[in-house]
Amino acid sequence: MQEKRTSLFENGLIWFGAAVSIAEIVTGMSFAPLGFAKGFTAIILGHIIGFVLLSLSGIIGGKLRKSSMETTKTSFGSIGSIFFALLNVIQLVGWTAIMIFDGAIAANGIFDMGNAVWCVIIGGLIILWILIGIKNLSVVNTVAMAALFVLTVILSFVVFGGGDVKSEVSESLSFGAALELSIAMPISWLPLISDYTREAEKPVKASFVSAGVYSAVSVWMYVIGMAAAIFTESNDIASIILKSGIGISGLVIIIFSTVTTTFLDAYSAGVSFESIFSKIKGKYIAVITALIGIIAAVTLPLYDITEFLYFIGSVFAPMIAIQIADFFILKKDASRQKLNITNALIWIIGFVLYRILMNVDIIIGSTVPSMVVTVVLCVITDKIKNLIKG
Repeated sequence: MQEKRTSLFENGLIWFGAAVSIAEIVTGMSFAPLGFAKGFTAIILGHIIGFVLLSLSGIIGGKLRKSSMETTKTSFGSIGSIFFALLNVIQLVGWTAIMIFDGAIAANGIFDMGNAVWCVIIGGLIILWILIGIKNLSVVNTVAMAALFVLTVILSFVVFGGGDVKSEVSESLSFGAALELSIAMPISWLPLISDYTREAEKPVKASFVSAGVYSAVSVWMYVIGMAAAIFTESNDIASIILKSGIGISGLVIIIFSTVTTTFLDAYSAGVSFESIFSKIKGKYIAVITALIGIIAAVTLPLYDITEFLYFIGSVFAPMIAIQIADFFILKKDASRQKLNITNALIWIIGFVLYRILMNVDIIIGSTVPSMVVTVVLCVITDKIKNLIKG
């Protein structure tokens, strides 16, 4: 029986759902100190960079018909792949908890039943999404995305109808730091995108569609958050929705946007775990991830995700830089090796460089320079190896 492949439309729906999230809106709120024009510029530039990286990452997995973590074997070998898969599972469990936490806080602000109750409700819906399965979600996703689209348009009109754009600029956030926050959210999806493009009928086109839809809608979410913070001078999404008068509709946005985004995190945690332990079904791990996320969301104060985003960037930006160099430039495959020591050392250099540049206020942020240096190191070391061989 021929395996069912996802269409371009289905891939677009998946990534529309990934981008429509409270976490994106809340992150956008942090851009308010820059003022609208400067903040908007940082959001656009960051997402253009994110689009390129997501597309390339999706193409690698799509062409190889492998999940994101399986593709890391081609650059780091089997042991290196396990290392990144474990890191990815950890970050996805973290994202699952953060998304449930944010969704519950926002939902409770509109309809007070207690944060813990909302965590359980949202987490339960995520588990339901997992059990339905990615290949059986097309009809459900179409309905859910249509509802989210309409309600998000309504929220946009409410936010942008809130008043004149304020031009005051605060020094509390530099342009470089804002650019990094804009890049950080797309980067957090780099270890996931191939989990879906590998299932696509047309993997290359699906990569561009997925990255394009995500990037465009993510920009929309960031701008909604930034505009809401500027117009209302508030960083509380629940109070903004309450003031807008779209109460129940706003509650629907919060619940379904949280479910459709967090489902991808939990699902990919299962896929990553399956790449390490092939005998364990990823769906079971996805359900366990959701359950851990519910417990963490109920028990931990997960308010500030900035450092979490920077950690993700420092781990996965140099990782994908090495994969891009090997796949597109050097045409190398280390999947038969246990560990590619050269690439492992280059990754460590990229990781350390990213962390150092985080403490330096440069206008282009830390992702781009650390990735450029990482790619250059890959090319140089390959040239040196070839010279030594021959």
